[in-house]
Amino acid sequence: MAIRVGIGGWNYEPWRGTFFPTDLPKTREMDYAIAHMTAIEVNATYYGSQKPATFAKWGKAAPAGFVFALKGSRYCTGRKVLAEAGESVRRFVDQGIVELGDRLGPLLWQFLPTKRFDPDDFAAFLALLPREKDGVALRHAVQVRHESFVDPAFVALARKAGVAIVFADHADYPALADPSGDFIYARLENAREEEPTGYAPAELDRWAQAARRWAAGEAPKGLPYAADPRAKGKARDVFVFMINGAKVRAPAAAMALIERIGK
Repeated sequence: MAIRVGIGGWNYEPWRGTFFPTDLPKTREMDYAIAHMTAIEVNATYYGSQKPATFAKWGKAAPAGFVFALKGSRYCTGRKVLAEAGESVRRFVDQGIVELGDRLGPLLWQFLPTKRFDPDDFAAFLALLPREKDGVALRHAVQVRHESFVDPAFVALARKAGVAIVFADHADYPALADPSGDFIYARLENAREEEPTGYAPAELDRWAQAARRWAAGEAPKGLPYAADPRAKGKARDVFVFMINGAKVRAPAAAMALIERIGK
């Protein structure tokens, strides 16, 4: 199965001269990022809707095998009662995301750090996530950031729904490496600016090894699990994003990881 590695978005001024050539026109930044990554996580979709023509443009700009992961709208996840998000989820899915075609990657649903685990309400939210739109398969990943989700019951809910639990390497939020969907979604958020590649070489070696084991259907040792990690399963697609942390180092970190995985 494929291992794709990328960054969050492509519009970030500090990347000029550290990632983008200084003379690169701003209109070419997306093309340049696509050429150096194998996936990009789009954050703009969290804040507002995009036009179908925009998604079509992105899809045409990307080569075969490249995907865009889209962050779900804040109006879906940033609410007190998740079970009431149905109309917002429909609006998000209906905005034209299928124009990406086979360049459409997972949909990421990120919850506020203050959102606690309510089994019934969270199960109701998972039931709102559609499996397809106009014949295009949709895959979903959920990033939870409250310690109450470190619970086998949450893992069981995600597995029953076939939704991936995001593994996040973050200094402040709990990490859950439990496999639950048919793919792995990892966000590596602990990059340091003093490291030229965000993570130290030995750390990147370990993440590359973890990505290969995830792709083989294994549960890497040394990561935190809330339930039985099911040490051996089917091969999976893997998505790894260098996100937040020392964002200026994200492209270098992603490219260093891509190089290691390719060896």
